[in-house]
Amino acid sequence: MTRTTRSAALALALTGALSISACGGGGGFEDQSTSSAPASASGPVQLQMLIASSGDAETAAVKAAADAWAKTSGNTVTVTVASDMQQQLAQGFASGKPADVFYMDASRFADYAKNGSLFPYQLDDNDDFYESLRKTFTYEGKQYCSPKDFSTLGLQINTDSWTKAGLTDADVPTTWEELEAVSKKLTTKDQAGLGIGVGIDRLGAFVVQSGGWWLKDDGTAASANTPEVTQALEYVQKNVKAGNFQMSNQLDSGWGGEAFGTKKSAMTIEGNWIKGAAKNDYPDLKYKTVELPAGPKGKGTLQFTQCWGIAADSKAQAQAVDLVKAMSTAEQQLAFADAFGVMPSRQSAAEQYKSKFPEDAPFIAGGEYGHGPINAPGMEQVVADLNSKLENFGGANLPDVLKTFDTNAGAALGK
Repeated sequence: MTRTTRSAALALALTGALSISACGGGGGFEDQSTSSAPASASGPVQLQMLIASSGDAETAAVKAAADAWAKTSGNTVTVTVASDMQQQLAQGFASGKPADVFYMDASRFADYAKNGSLFPYQLDDNDDFYESLRKTFTYEGKQYCSPKDFSTLGLQINTDSWTKAGLTDADVPTTWEELEAVSKKLTTKDQAGLGIGVGIDRLGAFVVQSGGWWLKDDGTAASANTPEVTQALEYVQKNVKAGNFQMSNQLDSGWGGEAFGTKKSAMTIEGNWIKGAAKNDYPDLKYKTVELPAGPKGKGTLQFTQCWGIAADSKAQAQAVDLVKAMSTAEQQLAFADAFGVMPSRQSAAEQYKSKFPEDAPFIAGGEYGHGPINAPGMEQVVADLNSKLENFGGANLPDVLKTFDTNAGAALGK
């Protein structure tokens, strides 16, 4: 999608009544005192919100929260559930008439930040959002939007299989060496010790634990063909070849949760969404979740998140930011957690969340040390190619795969 250069008029839009933080909230983010003031339509406004809903519970909760803000502010909000979020977002941006507020996925954020589709803003209490999440929605030193919620990966353990293998709480793995050891003890002719979903959205956790990443920290250059990334993938591949780790496609499963739920694996690595899958599809499954074992460079997990995006073309940006503020309070985030199972992006909500959902403590812990997705524009096809080359993971030529990724990523990044 191409866009014309935005006029200076947007940058000089009228200041809204809502105060927006002038500076980034620590963590090395750029001082945003030069950010444009938000456009503010006069009188009551009708805001359009576009969401990608997980189901009726999420839709109802978001609509109720938006209606509550509308009632107190005197404005109105129309919430639309997208049937194809990326297509509808792209069409709205291209037409110059996008929704005012929308879910923006971390994996696509950089493309929209680069092409000028997003209005950059921060809430006054920006520091309360996990730094790792703020970093995920930062492009070229500027944070663009407030994290909506997040998920992380943890290690799920089938407690029946664990007991049958003679393992106790003292054996819960905290290192790669211990993970390898318990996975061997759990492996039988009918069950792999650890089942892992295919692709970098699971393998990437090991990469973080080894101190590596697919791109350099600033997202401007590739860094997959490095000792850290190689070490992580070689560790997993060694165990896959040994048979105590197996990828989900080796287990005739669409994802790690299916392999785990059907007891083809005694452990898996999945996010907090596995709670719903287990309840609905595998109600007899007995399991617990623990934090992922640490690697050579310490703890690491992956974070999956969205932010509340605001359109650069919106004529009511100030009101849109005010709406986001209402949707982002700790109280509202905890209400969303109750309604449809998301984890709050605010650190101040963590203890209350863990008190109510103690089984999710390993997931919420990942807010402190998790890593967001590849955060650079133009990387969608490059990542798809990498994932395709890792589908037959046990037989993958890792040096060639990583060299090819760096070449392709470099081209996409203009290097």
